[in-house]
Amino acid sequence: MQIVEKAPAKINLGLDTLFEHQNGDKEWNMVMTSVDLADYVQIETLRTNRIEVATDSGFLPNDRRNLAFQAVSLLKRQYHIQSGVRIKIKKSIPVAAGLGGGSSDAAAVLRGLNRLWELNLDLATLAKLGLKIDSDVPYCVYSQTAHVTGKGELVRPLPKLPPMWIILAKPKISVSTPNILRQVDYRQLTAHPNIDGLLTGIQDQEPNEIFPNMGNVLETITAKRYPEITQIKQQLLTFGADAAQMSGTGPTVFGVCRKQSRAQRVYNSLKGFCKEVYLVRPVNLIDR
Repeated sequence: MQIVEKAPAKINLGLDTLFEHQNGDKEWNMVMTSVDLADYVQIETLRTNRIEVATDSGFLPNDRRNLAFQAVSLLKRQYHIQSGVRIKIKKSIPVAAGLGGGSSDAAAVLRGLNRLWELNLDLATLAKLGLKIDSDVPYCVYSQTAHVTGKGELVRPLPKLPPMWIILAKPKISVSTPNILRQVDYRQLTAHPNIDGLLTGIQDQEPNEIFPNMGNVLETITAKRYPEITQIKQQLLTFGADAAQMSGTGPTVFGVCRKQSRAQRVYNSLKGFCKEVYLVRPVNLIDR
C-alpha cells in the first residue's frame, strides 16, 4: 500500500524560552503556524523488514540521521511492526532553514503510517511520540496555527489567522539548531515577545494586535553570528512589510503583510537581494 502526505513548512510568529530543564531541554512558549510551502512524502509499505529513505535533495542523509527514518523506526519499535517501509521525499522546503522541514517530514510519516498500519492513534498521541524525534515534530503533526508549550509536546490549536501574506527569505547560510540553543544564556534573555498579546490578537482576528506582539527571543543570538539576518529583516520592513522576524533558530527571515499587493511588491523587491524568496500564505493542514 502507498499514500502521499503533505508536509508544510512552519514559522514561529512568537518564540520564547522560559527556562532549561535538568536534562538540557528547553521550556518553550511559542505560537506557530504552517505555510503553503511544502514537501511531499510518499510512504509505501514493504514485505521485507527494511526502512528505505530517498530524497531529491543532495543535502539530506538517507539513514538514521534522517528524521523521517527515525519516525518509521520509532513506530515500528513502539507497536512491534514487522513490515518495512519505503519513504520518498520530494523537497521544496529549504534545508537547515528554521522552517521545520525535517520535522514536518517526520510528522508526515507518523500521520501516514498511523493510517497505513491502522494504529488509530489520535493527534495528541502522535505528538507525544514525535517529541522523541525532535521538539518541532509535535507541532508538525498538527500543522495548524497553535500555541506550543512544554518541551514542544503540548500543542493547543488556535483559530485560523486573519488574511495575511508572508514573504520568506533564506540567506545563503545554514544554521545548526543545537549550536544556537547551546548559546542561550537565560540571564541575558531580556527581549521576550508578548505571547499573551499575540494569542489575544489571534483570538480577536486582529492584525493590529498580532503584528506588534510577534517576536523571537533567539533572533539576537543567531543574528550576532550571522548579520545577514538583521540586514534581510531591515530590507523587509523598508520594502513595506508590516512586521518581520527570524523563524526558529534561523536563518530564514519572514515578513508579513495585510494586503497581497504590498506582499507582492515586497517579494519582488527582495528577490534582488536574496536568492531564496517565497511568497506564501498560512495554511491549516488539519481543520477541526
